Amino acid sequence: MAFCNRLGSLVKTCVSKHNATHAPVQVATMFGALRCMSSKLFVGGLSYGTDDYSLKNAFSGYGEVVEARVITDRDSGRSRGFGFVNFTDDKSAEEALSNMDGKQLDGRNIRVSIAQERSSPRAGGFDRSNDGY
Repeated sequence: MAFCNRLGSLVKTCVSKHNATHAPVQVATMFGALRCMSSKLFVGGLSYGTDDYSLKNAFSGYGEVVEARVITDRDSGRSRGFGFVNFTDDKSAEEALSNMDGKQLDGRNIRVSIAQERSSPRAGGFDRSNDGY
């Protein structure tokens, strides 16, 4: 149900932007709405002991898991406490979302939601323009 509500709000946003400008709806905007119908889930609140295998195992009861990945710190290799699970279809992802959100995994209550596309590339840690000094 949350999935349908999210999709509905995205479509409303696209339509309102279209009506405000009276211009044709951009293809990228349409793909953005469709991309939300995703089979990729964000999983937060993971235990530092949770690995890719245990994450996949926890979600595999809801459908075929294509990939389960716990995100780790590139320097230390330690879990950052979140990960992603990709299913072969949207229905499996929605079922996993509604059943696993708030459940315990490896002793921690996890948060599950539809994964969001990054809005823009992340910048480095310093100002690359010449107007910094």
